[in-house]
Amino acid sequence: MTTTPPPVFEGVDAPHAAEGIRGVIGRRRAARRNDEQGDRGIVSDYDRKKGGVKVGMSGVHLVLFVGLVVAGLGPLLWLAKSAVTPTQDTLRQPLALWPNGIDWANIPQAWNDVHIDQFFWNTIVIAAGSWAFQLIVATTAGYALSVLRPRYAPILNGAVLATLFIPAVVLLVPLYLTIVNPPLPGDVSLLNNYLAVWLPAAANAFNILLVKRFFDALPREVFEAARTDGAGPFRLFWSVVLPMSKPILGVVSVFAIIAAWKDFLWPMLVLPDPAVQPLSVRLPAVQQSIELDVFLAALAISTLIPVALFLVFQGVFLRSAGLGGAVKG
Repeated sequence: MTTTPPPVFEGVDAPHAAEGIRGVIGRRRAARRNDEQGDRGIVSDYDRKKGGVKVGMSGVHLVLFVGLVVAGLGPLLWLAKSAVTPTQDTLRQPLALWPNGIDWANIPQAWNDVHIDQFFWNTIVIAAGSWAFQLIVATTAGYALSVLRPRYAPILNGAVLATLFIPAVVLLVPLYLTIVNPPLPGDVSLLNNYLAVWLPAAANAFNILLVKRFFDALPREVFEAARTDGAGPFRLFWSVVLPMSKPILGVVSVFAIIAAWKDFLWPMLVLPDPAVQPLSVRLPAVQQSIELDVFLAALAISTLIPVALFLVFQGVFLRSAGLGGAVKG
C-alpha cells in the first residue's frame, strides 16, 4: 500500500509551509467571525440555518404577524361588519358574522337621514384647508430658517422651539378671544368661519421644525449650482427645494389631515353652528338620537378618508430614495 507524500513547496521547508497554511486559515476564520459579529443580531446567520432555530423563528414571525394584523385591522374590520349588522345582533353576538343577515339600509340611512353627507363634506373642507395652510407655513418657514438663513434665524428658531413647551390648554382662552374679536378693522368675528380652524392650525411649530430639519440635510451643492445659474429665492424654493422634499411633504400632509380629521375641542368652540361642524363634533351630538347600527355605519363612513390617506401615502413613508433624481451626474 502506497501513501501519498505531503506536498512539497519549492524553496520552503515543510514546517514553515504548514504554519503558513494554518495562518491563512486562521485569518479567514477570523474574518468570517468578524463579518458574522458585524451583521449579527439576536440570532446569527449560522444559528439561523439550523433546523430547530429556523422553525422557531418562523413561528415567532407568524405569531407577530397575526398579532399585528388582529390589532391593526381587527377594529376596522369589526366596524365595517357592524355597519351593516342589525342593532340586536351587534348587542347579542358582537363577534358573530351576520347571524340574521346583512342590513344594507344602515349606510344610506346614515348618509341621508343623519346628514352624514353634509358633515362629511364639512370635515373634508376643514381638513383640506388645514393641510394647505400648514404646508404653506411649514415649508416657507423651514425654507427661510434652513436655506436662506438670515442673521436673526437662530433667534427665530429658538422662538419657534420655545412654543413647543407651552401647553395647548394655556393658549385656549386667549386664542378663542382672538377669534371672537380678531385684530381687523370693523366689528368682525371669525366664529362659524373655517378660517378660525385653518389659521391656528397653520401655526404648528412641530411641522416647521420637522421641515427645517429635513431641509438642513439637503445637499448645499445643489443650491449653490442653482444660484450660479441665476435662480432667485422663489425659483430656488419652487424648482429645487420642493421637488427634493416629497418625503417630508407627505409626512406633514398626513399629520395635518389626520389631526384636522380627529380634532374635537377647537372646532366645537369656534364652529357652534351645526351646519358647519365636522364629523368629529356632530357624531357625538347625534349618538343619543339614532340607532346603534346607523351610528356605527356613520362611524365607518368617517374612517374612509384616513384609511384611503394611509393607502395613498404609504409609499412615501417606505421610499428610501427620497432624493432620487435630485442630483444628476
